[in-house]
Order: sequence, then C-alpha cells, then structure tokens
Amino acid sequence: MKNNIRKIETIRDFHTMRGLSSPQHPLISLIDYVDTDILPEHIGEQWHFNFYSIGVKRNVGTLRYGQQNYDFDEGLMSFIAPGQLLHIKPNSRANKKPSGWLLLIHPDFIWKSTLAKTIHQYEFFNYAINEALFMSPKEETLINGIFSNIKNEIESTIDSFSQNILIAQIELLLQYSERFYQRQFITREKKNHEVLGRLEDVLTELLNSKNTTNKGLPSVKEIADLLHLTPNYLSSLLKSLTGKNTQQFIHEKLIEKAKEKLATTNLSITEIAYEFGFEHSQSFSKLFKSKTNISPSEFRSKFHA
Repeated sequence: MKNNIRKIETIRDFHTMRGLSSPQHPLISLIDYVDTDILPEHIGEQWHFNFYSIGVKRNVGTLRYGQQNYDFDEGLMSFIAPGQLLHIKPNSRANKKPSGWLLLIHPDFIWKSTLAKTIHQYEFFNYAINEALFMSPKEETLINGIFSNIKNEIESTIDSFSQNILIAQIELLLQYSERFYQRQFITREKKNHEVLGRLEDVLTELLNSKNTTNKGLPSVKEIADLLHLTPNYLSSLLKSLTGKNTQQFIHEKLIEKAKEKLATTNLSITEIAYEFGFEHSQSFSKLFKSKTNISPSEFRSKFHA
C-alpha cells in the first residue's frame, strides 16, 4: 500500500483531484458528496490540506487518522484544519452511495475578519476522525439548513455583501457545532467516564513507575496517545467532566501522590521531586504550593509534629 503524502494547496486542486468542475469561488467551495469519488490512484495516500474542511458525511467509506479507522455510515460531522494529514480508503460498501456536504474554506477567505481570530478557539478542528461529532436527526437538519444557505450564497452573483454573509453563516455553523459537541460529552457520559477511569489508571501507573525519574512528568500528548485520543479532545472531555484540562488533571494527580510520599515516607523533598522527574526541587515546591497554598515542608510538618 502507498504511504505517500499528497499536498493539496488550493481548493481548485481538490476539485481537479476529485473529478469536479472548477469551484465557483477560488477560496470557498461547498461540495455535494454524491458528485465525488476516490480515484484508484489516490487509494492509500495521505492527504495534506492547505485549507479548512468541514464535512457532514454518510456512507463515504473508511477514513484513517493516526491509529484509528472510522466508517462514516451514519450522519457525522468532522473538522480538519490546514496542515493535518488524512489517510483515505475507498468506500467498502459499493451498494451505498455516499452523501453529505463538504465545505472547503481557504484561510485567505477569512483573512482580516473576526473569524480569522476566533476560528482557532474551536478545538474540534484538531480532533481526530474517530472523535467526530455524532448528530441527532434534528441537529443534522439544522446543520444542513446552514449548508443550504451557504450553497445559495456561493451560487449567487458575487457582490460586496457576499463575503460577510458567508462568514456569518460559517460562524453560525461553528457555534452550533460547539454546542452539539458539548451535548455529546453529556449524552455519551458512560463512554466518557470510561475514558476518565482509564486516564486515572494510566496516570497512577506512570506516577508509580520509575520512568518519571528519567523522563520527567508525562506530557499531555503522551497521555492522550496512550488513550488513543487527540490532546484537544481529551482536554475538552475532561473540562466537561471535571472542569479541569489535562495538564491540570496531571498536576492534581501528581500532588496527590506527592502528599502520600510526604506523609508516609522519610524521603527528602529533593528526593521526592527527583522521583517525579523534577530537575530542581524548587520547581516541585512551587507547583505544590500553587495547588495547596502551603509548601511541601509545611504539609509534612502536620504528620511529623
């Protein structure tokens, strides 16, 4: 199987590669999946987009992101930011016709607009394919309505109002997507609490091992990789469940283990700091005090008075 990367610089390049007619606007395009197909020469490639991609998809085959495969047989919404890699496989269900919409937005289209500043705040652009947004029929109808508005505007005569109207529709689309993701964190509560349990186990194992002595504290990316999630998705999920992001959660578990060692061992503060991967004990003490409002030595004195 091929493993080469195909860089797709422009929306026009994407249209050409998928056998579509030229886009009506060079910097924004709304594509009906019924009109697209994956050509044999592209099977197994990784695609590198130079633009944003927002899709509502059904029956478009298997997409691969990182170590995860995902079949888009149901109504799902996915978001890809410029620079991400997407591994494409053909539709394995020949009897099902792909359907849905694919909105492509070049960064130049939103340049100097408020969206250019706020689009980076939508963390779902860095979620993986297996973290796509599951939509209810009602939500999908609403999103398709916004896509319909975008389609009508793109197909209208371009005038001085066109860009602002399109950007307003894109902003509305992203705001609803944010709302639906927050709903998904709640409605998939059992699955999400299973992730939380696995996170607790992973952190406990790492903090109890000697690896931290040599490698330092585990990073957010390392933790997310062990859970087969992207860092942004993990942090968003944790915020919805605990009010803390992943870094804060790691620090909280570290402080719990540090308290245990301070209370039950005779290890010096420097030795404890070193065990947890801190090169300087002052850094450990500073973090401990920021989380507990007392120093490690003050905490220990409560148990060794």
